[in-house]
Amino acid sequence: MNRSTQPTMKDVAREAGVALGTVSRVFNGFPVGEEYRRRVEAAAEKLNYRVNNYARGLKMNKTNCIGLLMPSLKHPFFAVLIDELTSCLTRHGYLTHVMITNSDPEAEQKSFTLVEQNKVDGIIALTYRPDIEVDPGIPLVSIDRRFNDWVPCVSSDNFHGGELAAEKLVELGCRKLLFLRIGPTLLSEADKRGPGFESACRRLGVPYEMLMVNDEETEAPIYRFLLEHLGAGKPDFDGIFCNTDGLALRICSFLREQGVRIPEDVQIIGYDGILNFANGMYLCSTIVQPILKMAERSVDIILGDDPHPDNSSHVLPVFYASGGTTRDIPSPPAVANIYNPFRATEGN
Repeated sequence: MNRSTQPTMKDVAREAGVALGTVSRVFNGFPVGEEYRRRVEAAAEKLNYRVNNYARGLKMNKTNCIGLLMPSLKHPFFAVLIDELTSCLTRHGYLTHVMITNSDPEAEQKSFTLVEQNKVDGIIALTYRPDIEVDPGIPLVSIDRRFNDWVPCVSSDNFHGGELAAEKLVELGCRKLLFLRIGPTLLSEADKRGPGFESACRRLGVPYEMLMVNDEETEAPIYRFLLEHLGAGKPDFDGIFCNTDGLALRICSFLREQGVRIPEDVQIIGYDGILNFANGMYLCSTIVQPILKMAERSVDIILGDDPHPDNSSHVLPVFYASGGTTRDIPSPPAVANIYNPFRATEGN
């Protein structure tokens, strides 16, 4: 073999002492005798041979590339989700084509079209456009948004998350609760957080109110509502559940500016499980989404490895973690290691 050139499959076959067809079967995942497989792999390692996935993909009508469409990289939840999806796909030998849509419905459609033109093997998307046009020949997995009964949707258990937030606030001594929500007009799995909260309040017999506004309205109606319910420096509510951690943190800041003590006067729980990058602590008390498991389940589905292929709804469990905006002791750092402080450990 000429050492100035890259080794070929013929070189591997010669080194291993097997037929070229045997090498091809090993590299393409077809069954061969264990002894032949070991010889081929040893020869490939010795020659530093690397499979040309692109050329192989052309022959097999595959690109080993998955399209990821996400609304933003600014929100920690989306950023961590993309990180976990790309890591999981890399472990399976796939590249990713990431498109950021900035929650713009028109940009979402253009992104779908561009990704399809790049001949990806599948698409994992979190979209705000219900009438998105997708090539039916391309596998699609939706996160948090249900398209129809035949497109798999992966989400956390939003309804139980709402229940869990109300139950925890009552357990911690709250006697009048408030649910605050801001988000898009398009219904999604995340909108089940409010009904779950309401269901638990009714079951527990605790008084509550709910205020829900759309993104277009900004958060001004929420702040006006809170000001209207401030009496003697304390709100009428001693427990608040916000539909996201971001909203919970902003509500904490606003109430503190009004002289309200948190968590002494008001206890607040958010939703997502966002962590402080520096120390891995939760930024607020929260219902934690299992981002790693959501990513793994999405990848299993898109690659055809899911054990429940006929199930279009994949709802994964959530758990509560204290982050200093409730009266319980803050949960310990939810980190697997210091290099990935967003990978939460479940079951506190």
